[in-house]
Amino acid sequence: METTNTFSSIVGQETAKRRLNFYLDGYNATNIVPHLMFVAPKGCGKTTLAKAMARNLPSQENPNKCKKFLEINCSTLKNIKRLFNDVIIPHVNHQECTILFDEASELPKDIEMALLTILNPNPEHRTTFSCEDYTVDFDFRRHTFMFATTEAQQIFHALMDRCERVDLDEYTYDELSQIVSLNLKDVTWDEGVLEEMATVLRGNARQAQKMAMNIQSHLGQQKRNHFAIADWEYMRHALGIQPLGLSPIEIRILRYLQQKKECSLTYLSAKTGLTKACLQRDFELYLQKHSLMEISTAGRGITRKGKEYLDKLDK
Repeated sequence: METTNTFSSIVGQETAKRRLNFYLDGYNATNIVPHLMFVAPKGCGKTTLAKAMARNLPSQENPNKCKKFLEINCSTLKNIKRLFNDVIIPHVNHQECTILFDEASELPKDIEMALLTILNPNPEHRTTFSCEDYTVDFDFRRHTFMFATTEAQQIFHALMDRCERVDLDEYTYDELSQIVSLNLKDVTWDEGVLEEMATVLRGNARQAQKMAMNIQSHLGQQKRNHFAIADWEYMRHALGIQPLGLSPIEIRILRYLQQKKECSLTYLSAKTGLTKACLQRDFELYLQKHSLMEISTAGRGITRKGKEYLDKLDK
C-alpha cells in the first residue's frame, strides 16, 4: 500500500503527517507501528488523523484491505473486566485489528495498569495478559494501539512513555479557509470572505466544518452556490458570531474583569455560575491566548487589548 502523500487529503498538520508516513514506511517493512499517542486541543483533528493512519495499515491476511478498526471512547470503559469481555475477547483475540482509545485521559486506573503490561516493549514485540479466566496473546505485528487525548498531563506517565507522542499543530487562518472550502466544493466565494471567516474559527478544524454546514444550509435556502460578503454579515448577525469567535460567556468574563481591577477565580465562578475548572479549561485559556486577559499573583485582570476589544464591540 502506497504511503507517499498518504495524508494529502488532510489539511495542515504537516509535521504530524511526515511522522506518521515514517511509521507507515516502517510498517510496510516490519508490520509494526509503535503505540501512538495523539495529543491536541479539542477539534484539532486527533481522531481524524488516527483514523487516516488506521486506513493505511494493510492486513497481513488480506493485503488489499486494512486491518479491522475499533474506536473506543474511554469514558465508556468501567474496568478491566468489561474491557476484556466487551472488546478484547470478541474483537481482538486471535484477530488483526487497530484499536483507538479516544479521550484516553478517562481511562480507569486498573485499565491503565493493565496497558502498562500489554504495551510493554520487548524484542519479540509480543506480550501476554491474563484477566480472570482469559489469557490473551498480543502480537504487535497484528495488533496496533493508538490513543488520543486533549489532557496529556492526566495520562499516567508510564503509559505515555510506552507511546510515541504525536502532537498536532493549531490550524492557521489559511488552513481553516481551505477546510471550509473543501467541505463546499461547489461554492464560489467573494474575495476575502474566507479569510475573514477564518478569524472566528478559534484555530479549530471542527469549527471550520460546522461553519461549512451553516453556509451550506444558508445557500440551500437561497438556492444558489455563491457566498458573498453580505451573506457573511447576515450569518454573523443571525448566529451571534463575535470577533475572534468569542462566546457570550467569554465576553461576560471580560466585562467582569473590566468592572473589577483584581478579580479572583472564585469571584468569576460565582458570577458566571461555572466551576473553576470549567472556567480555566474552556474559557480563560482562549482569552489569554489572544492577550485579552492576564493572570498574575494579584489576580485576574483585563488587558489593554481586552479593553479595546470591548470598546469596538460596544460601538
